[in-house]
Amino acid sequence: MKVLIVEDEKTLAYEMETFLKKAFYLCDLAHTVAQGLEKIEMNSYDFILLDLGLPDGDGLSLLPKAKKYNPEAAYIILTARGNLEDRITGLDLGADDYLAKPFSLLELQSRMQAIARRKFNVKEEAIPLGEFSIDVQKRLVQYKDQQIELSRKEYDLLSYLFLHKNRVLTRMQLSEHIWGTFADDDYDSNYIDAHIKNIRKKLNSCAPTEWLETVRGVGYRIKN
Repeated sequence: MKVLIVEDEKTLAYEMETFLKKAFYLCDLAHTVAQGLEKIEMNSYDFILLDLGLPDGDGLSLLPKAKKYNPEAAYIILTARGNLEDRITGLDLGADDYLAKPFSLLELQSRMQAIARRKFNVKEEAIPLGEFSIDVQKRLVQYKDQQIELSRKEYDLLSYLFLHKNRVLTRMQLSEHIWGTFADDDYDSNYIDAHIKNIRKKLNSCAPTEWLETVRGVGYRIKN
């Protein structure tokens, strides 16, 4: 998943970036309202972590604009200002959660995972996927009691499709959210097709995967 960190305390921003990258998130950084807005207008994110005390303005002023360009993103406000009014204002403007500084990076990750579970209606640890199951928290795909060995990107791709099941995701969307780059045409997106082919080969060795669909000329979908 792709994350934008809007935080002017650069040491904290880099600590969050390093920690989240180790947890398999893709991260972009911005240190001002202007930089944050530029990133938001140009990119699509799954999470936006937004500090309120930015040098060129209040982070709350960025929230309505951010939701206009990234309506499907989840928003967590990060701030040393812990007063109730700011908290209520942020939530009223559409933030999903509020984390007061100083905070544990493990707590941040836990909050993000909880939001993802609510957003994608993930209620169980191991969720059926055809004759397979996927555990989003443990990053495991299994057929009955047999674990399927997927590469990191293969797992990221399969789980992202799963979290958006029954929705067609274009190659450009998959490229941006899994690799952090854009695939502008069929040639550029060959690596996505190659990963899907490898996933199918590994899973089909156990059972059919009709639920993993290719939508000609568009992208891929998990139909479940």
